[in-house]
Amino acid sequence: MRIDLMAGAGLSLAPVAGAPEPTILLFDSGLGGLTVLDAVRRARPDARYVYAADDAAFPYGRLSEATLIARVLDVMERLIATHRPDLVVIACNTASTLVLPALRQRFTTPFVGVVPPIKPAAETTRSRLVTLLATPGTVARSYTHDLIATYAAACAVTLVGSQNLAAFAEAEMAGNPVDDGTLRAEIAPCFVTGEDGRRTDVVCLSCTHYPLLLPRLRELAPWPVSWIDPAPAIARRVVQLLGPGQRSLGADGATVHAAFTAGSCLTQPLREGLAARGVGEIAIEAMPLRMQ
Repeated sequence: MRIDLMAGAGLSLAPVAGAPEPTILLFDSGLGGLTVLDAVRRARPDARYVYAADDAAFPYGRLSEATLIARVLDVMERLIATHRPDLVVIACNTASTLVLPALRQRFTTPFVGVVPPIKPAAETTRSRLVTLLATPGTVARSYTHDLIATYAAACAVTLVGSQNLAAFAEAEMAGNPVDDGTLRAEIAPCFVTGEDGRRTDVVCLSCTHYPLLLPRLRELAPWPVSWIDPAPAIARRVVQLLGPGQRSLGADGATVHAAFTAGSCLTQPLREGLAARGVGEIAIEAMPLRMQ
């Protein structure tokens, strides 16, 4: 079943009937979902937010599919029991493309996922040279190739599976940024020049970690491109399901509660960065990773 969030639509779920101030849980393997949190909070500033980072298992790309599915189901079981969200956003491409069917089968809570933004990329490009920048797992998954075949058949899509970019984003947030040369080399394969002189003009950020680096990516790119961030489309889908809410409460909204399954990443610069994003409460809800 296709999840086409990039078109502003998801599965054909009816709007969620909940409290005027719903609880929204955003889930990621690490810090990438913070980019989605920012967009969703702007759309529903009146909601209560829980940001859950499964940092004990980061990065998800190193796990087998069976291990990843079991892990996300186990962590989600505890999170839903503890925080009782009205809606869950799976702010992780790897988990969304693999685990959403199992989550929807087990839990009655509505889920919104994120997928590679191929459709808006195909609609944006003028050169018809598009790059999908993602984790190796997302690049390899048949789901991604089906999206390309459906929405970007008229484009030449370069698939770049970055081994390191998500970790670079985590390091940036923790106050240990990689140097410009290292980051420039990591994104260099995204930029392609054809024999006819056409150049890549759109890069899909197909991991929610990557927009954390967007100011530096723009600065280090060899030429200007459109960087497509899926977060705004996810926020629109949340509003479709929960309604527009009480916008009169202001853009800042309530304090966000953050839960980490390990917490080993919580440096002082990271705590300060979280506070700047409205995360005022941080808890360790320990769940060590048990490999199968």
